[in-house]
Amino acid sequence: MRRSRLTRLWLSTAALALMTAGPGLAQTAPPSAEGARLNEYVRVLASDEFEGRGVATPGEDRTVDYLVAQFQALGLEPGGPDGQWVQVAQLSRTHQDGPATITVRSGGVTRALERGPQVLVSSDRPVSRITLTDAPVVFAGYGVDAPERGWDDFKGVDLSGKILLVLVNDPDFGAPEGHPVAGRFDGNAMTFYGRWTYKFQEAARQGAAGVLVIHDTAGAGYGWSVLEGSSTAPDFDIVRADPEAERVPAQGWIQGPVAEQLFRDAGLDFAALKDQARTPGFRPVALDGVTMSIDFGQTHANIESRNVLARIPGAGHPDETVMYGAHWDAYGRATPVGDDDIYNGAVDNATGVAGLLELARLFKAGAPPDRSVLFVSWTAEEAGLLGAEYYAANPVWPLETTVVNINMDSFLPGTEVSPQIVVIGAGKSETDGWLERRAGEQGRVLIPDPAPQAGGFYRSDHFPLAKMGVPALFGAAGFTGHNAASQDYVTNRYHKPSDEWTPDWVMDAAAVDIDLLYAVGRDLADSRAWPRWSPGAEFEAVRQASDDQRPE
Repeated sequence: MRRSRLTRLWLSTAALALMTAGPGLAQTAPPSAEGARLNEYVRVLASDEFEGRGVATPGEDRTVDYLVAQFQALGLEPGGPDGQWVQVAQLSRTHQDGPATITVRSGGVTRALERGPQVLVSSDRPVSRITLTDAPVVFAGYGVDAPERGWDDFKGVDLSGKILLVLVNDPDFGAPEGHPVAGRFDGNAMTFYGRWTYKFQEAARQGAAGVLVIHDTAGAGYGWSVLEGSSTAPDFDIVRADPEAERVPAQGWIQGPVAEQLFRDAGLDFAALKDQARTPGFRPVALDGVTMSIDFGQTHANIESRNVLARIPGAGHPDETVMYGAHWDAYGRATPVGDDDIYNGAVDNATGVAGLLELARLFKAGAPPDRSVLFVSWTAEEAGLLGAEYYAANPVWPLETTVVNINMDSFLPGTEVSPQIVVIGAGKSETDGWLERRAGEQGRVLIPDPAPQAGGFYRSDHFPLAKMGVPALFGAAGFTGHNAASQDYVTNRYHKPSDEWTPDWVMDAAAVDIDLLYAVGRDLADSRAWPRWSPGAEFEAVRQASDDQRPE
């Protein structure tokens, strides 16, 4: 029965697609996005039938099948390797098996920490059990080694076998005006060094046994409930040649007040040490007499997941690519809230995938673009941008001649078109100018990210390709940080089962946003321009290294 219902859902939206996909339609004006189509795509993708679109679950199979059917109905070509619709991404999956025992010993007294409310631990190592016994605890500041910024929190201290406590965000986050560290990184705009993903990786490079990021809502950009709610979902990583060198045995988060108690147990002043950690002379500080033990079982398997790729070949320069991307995954089934354990991911990111499909329709309805246009729906974004990470390491279409990566990660439902468009990573590249010109035609203006401390630029699928030099454009209309709808979504539905489609949804405002992204992508697809990173941007050098591969 389930398969037959899904088939009816596919056919309903496929029929809609076919109605306007014909290349022979006369175009008296640019094609326009339709809110009803976007809404129907979201309704299907966010339905319980898809079980939260979890990676390597039946929900993935249904999602991939659905997306391929839509792209086929729209008349696109497969964009994956060897003429396939998918790129298989080789991933490693770990999942907690049974309870976790986490204890702290100090002054001869052992006390338990509760996994979930107090501390969260997991492992990306491909093993069935993680056991750390009486590991010394060390405060490593912000856990940053950034030689180009003159910063090293480690100072060559031997941290092998230690569990590191590190602060979230960058050393200059929240620094008062005039403080010596202010502006040393990017102020309140989080850099990659502030991200938990970086801190986990750096702890492994330092040879640590474990790392716990000390949570605070302002620095992280989200509350503890966001972390706790998704903590029972499986963890994923790309398959690594040497996981023991690249991943610590145990990694995770610790509640701020719980961490402060560990410092008091060692006779240390946490507030004073936080101040010291904002100085380039900081050295790791051992929490003398405090040890931590961690023990939990997990299942492990190497699994295959799939990026879905569709393509419209360029009529004049088919070897040059304008890319649109949106991740298809949510959290699948995870920690129940009430009696609901399906994390449907309606806004995040069924809306982005709906936009991807609607953009494909618009490009197919218009004249053939001069450059090729690639539409990619990524896997495993919620697990650490892994589908995009895999593509960046194994590109199907050369990154050197990928003009831009236009990312779509969440549109809000509604009818009110925001006069402001948030640019995540504003000023990093010339792509802003292309967006600004077209936004002006809609009577709209660009604004920088109102919550730069959350590090949004480093938390979505454009980032792995940006690290390889591909210019990124990520506009998030509607998420201004000031309107009630945005605040309500972030507070009450983000990464929760309540991120659901409801019958009162309309996507009219999102359709205007899609029209804007279509115009920008069409401009770039029909131009000979190659947008550059701004001088001093962290991705400028790698892009410049391939300048000779991009024709004028």
